[in-house]
Amino acid sequence: MGRDLSALFDPVSVAVVGASDDPAKYGHAIAAQAVRADGRRPVHLVNRRGGTVLGRTAAPSLSAIGEPVGLAVISVPAHGFEDAVDEALHCGARAIVAITAGFAETGEAGRTRQAAVAERVRAAGAVMVGPNCLGLADNTTDLFLASGTFTPGAVALLSQSGNLALELQLRFAPHGLGFSRFVSLGNQADVTLVDLLADCARHEGTRVIAVYAEDFADGRAFVEAAAAAGKPVVLLTAGRGDASARSAMSHTGALTTSADVVTAACRDAGVELVATPRELAVVLAASNGARHAPGRRVAVLTDGGGHGAIAADAVETAGLTVPELHEPTRRQLRVALWEQSAVANPVDLAGMGEQDPGSYAQTVDSLLAAEEVDAVLMTGYFGGYTATEGGLGGGGTPLAEGEQQAARLIAARYRATAKPLVVQSMYPESPSCRTLAAAGIPVFGATEDAARALASTAPRAPRPGITPLPPAAVPLREVGYLETRSALEAVGLAFPAAREVHDETELLAAAEEFTGPYVLKALHLLHKSDAGGVALGLAGPGELLAAFREMHARLGAPAYSVEAMADLTDGIELIVGVNRDPRFGPVAMVGLGGVLAEALHDVAFTLAPVPAAHGRRLLRGLRTAALLDGVRGRLPVDVAAAAAAVETITAFAAAHPEIAELEVNPLLVRPDGVLALDSRAVLA
Repeated sequence: MGRDLSALFDPVSVAVVGASDDPAKYGHAIAAQAVRADGRRPVHLVNRRGGTVLGRTAAPSLSAIGEPVGLAVISVPAHGFEDAVDEALHCGARAIVAITAGFAETGEAGRTRQAAVAERVRAAGAVMVGPNCLGLADNTTDLFLASGTFTPGAVALLSQSGNLALELQLRFAPHGLGFSRFVSLGNQADVTLVDLLADCARHEGTRVIAVYAEDFADGRAFVEAAAAAGKPVVLLTAGRGDASARSAMSHTGALTTSADVVTAACRDAGVELVATPRELAVVLAASNGARHAPGRRVAVLTDGGGHGAIAADAVETAGLTVPELHEPTRRQLRVALWEQSAVANPVDLAGMGEQDPGSYAQTVDSLLAAEEVDAVLMTGYFGGYTATEGGLGGGGTPLAEGEQQAARLIAARYRATAKPLVVQSMYPESPSCRTLAAAGIPVFGATEDAARALASTAPRAPRPGITPLPPAAVPLREVGYLETRSALEAVGLAFPAAREVHDETELLAAAEEFTGPYVLKALHLLHKSDAGGVALGLAGPGELLAAFREMHARLGAPAYSVEAMADLTDGIELIVGVNRDPRFGPVAMVGLGGVLAEALHDVAFTLAPVPAAHGRRLLRGLRTAALLDGVRGRLPVDVAAAAAAVETITAFAAAHPEIAELEVNPLLVRPDGVLALDSRAVLA
């Protein structure tokens, strides 16, 4: 069930330590908000000088209040913070909101102080948000402990940015959205993003959870909590475009970026990932009516060809389709519209809206009823006839009255159907568009926003969820080629026969143990092919010996591996790797492999370990997936065996946290099974 945060969101009383009459101090803003809910619970203002604050008597200390304190907001200079926390705990506080800054964000000394305070809070059985946060608010319990005022609604915002909350407040307004809760995360010394996410998932007043996070700390715990939330979770995060901050020593490490990891984790958990505050507001607006399209087929309605074409492109860019309408639907539209109207999709009224605004409502009705349509996007001029500025109407003209009536009819039809309808208008603030918005129809000023909103309502591929990490295995002490290969063989991954050799005598003895053709590999080189440390297709002992002499003269490696050459006929080379991310733990990569893995970059990512069923989906999702089924007369390969190998490799890596990077490349998939041809590992 997670931690009990009831003392944080519905305390029996509140005390603001550092309350002030000075508008320049944060203690003034917090106090002014806190006293708004004086009728819900006692609110005490504390200022070390006593006197009055906001016209109310201020206590010089928490102890001077004379009664237990439920929640203490601490907004004092850093040098007095620890004493304030200790006094709050002594006075019975079960929750602390720490506004004070100057701790982990300042360096090692600050981290040490912060950790000591958090330990005292937990030892007392209390909870603490912050330090270095901007407060919190809960509209469902009349708890106002942040500087701003938040419109009530059903969105819980958990954010590392206070200004983002202010921007979202502005972007929410046209869509009738508001906040159930706002929490500024701060340094997360005690209460973490994961704790808050789990609590908001249980909160009856919250319907959707929005998160802005720059540092997940435990990213895997975050996506596990999101997957279990049972409510929509929308994430905005920063820094996804940067490569991981370490020196990658394998193809897997070189190909894995922070963006890949976050995107894969969100997909696995069913989290909606957005890139900007604007997109966050768009997705939340689309989710406000909790409508889900049955498919990805969109009908576009416009009263001008340009808007229709642009909207159709935007819809397809968003991953949806704009299919031609079926003949029965076209026939119905031809009866309702005039001759020059286009009825294929996009549906273009071609000026009829100006003659008869009711044609919008008739067309929306037909499109929402069409079995070949899953959602409708209406775009263009609608709203212009009632707009007071820029439009053609703006008053009691017949066109304005007709458009308002059409808006009411569209709203009624929308309420009677379960399909999504979104609107893009040149005049989103016009009375007609406000009528639509009041009915729950998302209205946007930008075409791309309308398309993105529809995309968020469309069906998704089944989310695999987050597979739990296996128990840690006995750590590997050596991860050379042969040691790694042996460990993988022990868990069931097949390799060709191989022998380690150090000189010509051992080389020739190895050649007697299995027949050619042979492969010769120089050991203790991470990228053997790049260094010229691999010789393939050596027909017999003579060629093997000649290759050994040439390679040893050039590289002087201390050891070599003689291996049976695999039959590459009808085989596909894959790469399967696991890279340990500092926030999300083991991350798996599956793709087209061999020496061209980095050049082709046809790879997919997911959190490890990867069950075989999910591994199969990843393989089928590659751009080159058609190769798996055989092309130009080649036989199809054993995808089930490949997926099972993905499970074996990723489970092994997940059970060995001492391994920073593990890679099997190439993994040869043939019609009759799989064979690992090379592997490498890097210790953390």
